[in-house]
Amino acid sequence: MARSNQLVVPECRAALEQLKFEIARELGIQIPQDGYYGNMLTREAGQIGGNITKRLVQIAEQQLGGRF
Repeated sequence: MARSNQLVVPECRAALEQLKFEIARELGIQIPQDGYYGNMLTREAGQIGGNITKRLVQIAEQQLGGRF
């Protein structure tokens, strides 16, 4: 299966960007002001992405509220 960076729900782009900045701030990682991530360490980018995924799973679990 091919990977894609396309959002399934494009309207959530702003919320995901805000979440990225929030998590980076919590981790003490500086997001490049110019939007170029090529100089960011792979480890830092992975930490941000991993924590975004973790947070989204927590949100989904809360919304499901143990229905399953």
